[in-house]
Amino acid sequence: MESYPAPARDMVAALTKAAAQHPGSAIAFQGAPGCNSHIAAGEAFPDGAPLPCYSFEDALDAVREGRAARALIPIENSLHGRVADIHFLLPESGLTIVGEHFMPIRYCLMGLRGAPIAEAMSHPQALGQCRHWLRARGIKPVVDSDTAGAAAAVAEIGNPAIGAIAPRLAAELYGLEILGEGLEDSDDNTTRFVMLAREAEKRPVTGPCMTSFTFEVKNVPAALYKALGGFATEGVNMTKLESYQRGASFAATEFFTDVEGSPDDPAVKRAFQELEFHTKWVRILGTYAQARPRILDYMF
Repeated sequence: MESYPAPARDMVAALTKAAAQHPGSAIAFQGAPGCNSHIAAGEAFPDGAPLPCYSFEDALDAVREGRAARALIPIENSLHGRVADIHFLLPESGLTIVGEHFMPIRYCLMGLRGAPIAEAMSHPQALGQCRHWLRARGIKPVVDSDTAGAAAAVAEIGNPAIGAIAPRLAAELYGLEILGEGLEDSDDNTTRFVMLAREAEKRPVTGPCMTSFTFEVKNVPAALYKALGGFATEGVNMTKLESYQRGASFAATEFFTDVEGSPDDPAVKRAFQELEFHTKWVRILGTYAQARPRILDYMF
């Protein structure tokens, strides 16, 4: 808790105490109270007890250690892409993805009146989603651990030339004034969150679902083409494929992937069998209900 700015610490302590009394309904999220993940946790789990955690690792540990039933973690944004480190943290956590949640993201510039804002503090994702707005006004972006934490830091610093980019809720919680609204570079700015638990849901997923998994290709020509061929042959819709490197060899490429369907579906099962034949390893992170339909509009 000492890592949070002073204006956030009492709220963090109160929410942590409340979550400790009801760990079975506690929802761990990264950030200070008032951040987007806090808001998303309230949307996805209206009856849950939000548990603020300073880092993504802390949020995942809270679930592993039984202090929270779920963690709600942002995985990608429509404007700024994937959230840093998540592709490493999810497989290493040992947790299972049991759901997803989409939330429109709206940002405000907040601070203390008295001088033009010269610097704006926020999480790198927020700064990236508002980069055109900041550049047009000559405001210097300053990286902070999270959006609401930046708002709390601005309240603590007390310098009217330093503002924060955060959701409106953060201004209300930390006594800041709204100095600008609609900072995001696109009106359809949306973040996708995943819900993580220690184990998969006992009830089978019914209806349209997604399966998330990681794999490492063999270091041979056309390895990825061969590995994914089964999904094309079987008509399985792949909605996400991102590569990343682990270690310093730059020879072993790993991929994070989402497909529509369940490994129990015959077509998906056959596609996975071919994938396993052409890769070093495959790790399924979870199968869960779609929160938003993946519909492709074809033009003929």
